[in-house]
Amino acid sequence: MSIKTLRKRVSLTVVTALVAGVLTSVASSPVANAHGGSVGTSVSNAAATTGTVNANLFVAEKNSATGIAQAGLLASDSGATTGGDGQSIHQAALSLGLLSKDTTTGLNQTATVLTSGALSLYSWVSTDVALTATGGTFSTTATTGVSANATFSQSRTTAFHDVGSATAIAQVWNAPSVAGTYTVALYVSGTTAGTTVTVDTPTAGTLAGRITVSVVAASAGGVYSAVYSVCNADELSSRPSRLGNNVDSSGSVDNGGLWYIGFAINDAYGANLDNGNIVVTATNGGLVNYAETATAAAGTASTVVAYENADTFGSVTIAQGTANAPMTSTVTISFNGTTVCTKTVTIRGEVATLAVTDIATQDLSQNAGLANASWLADSTGRAGMFKVTSKDSAGNIVKNSSGFGTFSSVAASLAGQTVVTALSVDNPATSTSSTNAWSYATGIYTCGGAAGSLSTAKIQFTNAASGSVVTSGNIPLRCADDAVSVTASWDKASYVQGELATMTLKFADSKGNPANNVGSTGTYVAVVPMLTAISATGAALTLTNQGTATVTFAVGIATGMTSGKYTSIVDFSTLIAAGTGTRQTGTYSVSTGGDTTTNADVLKSIVALIASINKQIQALQKLILKR
Repeated sequence: MSIKTLRKRVSLTVVTALVAGVLTSVASSPVANAHGGSVGTSVSNAAATTGTVNANLFVAEKNSATGIAQAGLLASDSGATTGGDGQSIHQAALSLGLLSKDTTTGLNQTATVLTSGALSLYSWVSTDVALTATGGTFSTTATTGVSANATFSQSRTTAFHDVGSATAIAQVWNAPSVAGTYTVALYVSGTTAGTTVTVDTPTAGTLAGRITVSVVAASAGGVYSAVYSVCNADELSSRPSRLGNNVDSSGSVDNGGLWYIGFAINDAYGANLDNGNIVVTATNGGLVNYAETATAAAGTASTVVAYENADTFGSVTIAQGTANAPMTSTVTISFNGTTVCTKTVTIRGEVATLAVTDIATQDLSQNAGLANASWLADSTGRAGMFKVTSKDSAGNIVKNSSGFGTFSSVAASLAGQTVVTALSVDNPATSTSSTNAWSYATGIYTCGGAAGSLSTAKIQFTNAASGSVVTSGNIPLRCADDAVSVTASWDKASYVQGELATMTLKFADSKGNPANNVGSTGTYVAVVPMLTAISATGAALTLTNQGTATVTFAVGIATGMTSGKYTSIVDFSTLIAAGTGTRQTGTYSVSTGGDTTTNADVLKSIVALIASINKQIQALQKLILKR
């Protein structure tokens, strides 16, 4: 439901008597709608001229306070105020027992009225028109131009207006005494033959307006309705006034931030309720505050009470109970003892832990700026040698970007050695979503001129809000030179068609250390008979931090496979050209997985069997001779 601008509820009088089938006074509730305002006895009806000529049908939202419905009057009629035709007809129109009206004036209107109530209808037209109804009757009180006359069918379910030069018509429709759903429609004459309406052929023209009217025995107004009330949680203070369809924001709130809940309490007709007791409570120490039609300031208690009705909208603000500590709180809003809204929100705390992962091996004598973007491979284009994920004490991912604090290396963890000379975080985390690459920061470090490892390096984060310092665990860093040689090996000696074969490539620097994964391996060519490349493309490889890479093949080829023993050849042209690398070869066997026994194998088995039988005969002969 789209929530429109709401106004203060206008209370109407109660049903007191039925005299000759006419209500003397009617109870109803106001309803918000852009058509004219709020249903009530003191509201203003919408002007007919706000509609499109010959394509509109209005209902007077002003209810009668005397028990008598009234058709609209033109400026020239007695009792009307100043204004031209079509501009003042709305002012005198009074409905009776109208409970609700939607916001439209076209073909899909809805309205709710009490039994034996009445709708005061009017329209801006320039041609003959006819009104029809599937029940109830049209009152003989009507306005057509400067005349108060109209022609009716015998059942008074059709009213014909000979408009002439008039620009507006007004008509009262009396609702049936039996509850149900009825349709009231307006047809206008056209300019072509056969589209002229009369009292006998009211539907011959063009349908200009149609109202589906629910006629009810009693008003459902004045009582809270969950269907027509809304409640939204949002992290932006500017949004509570723009209520949607009970869909909460998917955003998150950082340490020190606020959650907001905007809500509107309505009855079954979409109308505001009278003032009542609004109580807001928050669990887990959450601090709440409430404001009517404005964004509430941060509160100081977990419960707040107000005597209001969430007119237009009510606003609740939720803050952390303990500064810098994570909080998940369930906020409950009740109205006169009835729960109207429950929202669970989380406010993240400050950084409490640092997790360092995906650590790359740096090149020798290189500064931090040489970090390899392909190592992260997260589509952000950042250069980083490792990732840093920060979380609060509840395990929520938190940002560590500017404003939340600063990173630095732990000087003592780098002291007394020359393998790693600098360590820092170059790209802070700006997201809290685990599926977003920016939920982790990236770090870089600088190596000296000699290969080696440092297992005790650490970084720290100083929280801006509290000044507390959080230190990471030991970060194992390694420094090595670029790859100058490679060795290749297969994971198995033999394969069956349909299996996967993995080739492992190990790269080493000039000292024999596993190579770094900053420098490039260069492109390569792989000749692998009876295998089909899956991950191998021939492009330069991204190495692990131990200087290795794996390439995967499917056993078999599209043209068929021949069982046998084969030799693979792998050439890294850059390494070979430099004279440091060599062509790598390896052997493997492949088979189709069926019976591969040859005639030679069968003959060999027969010879072995005969020899075995001969040995058994000889043993038996010796046993007989002994006896």
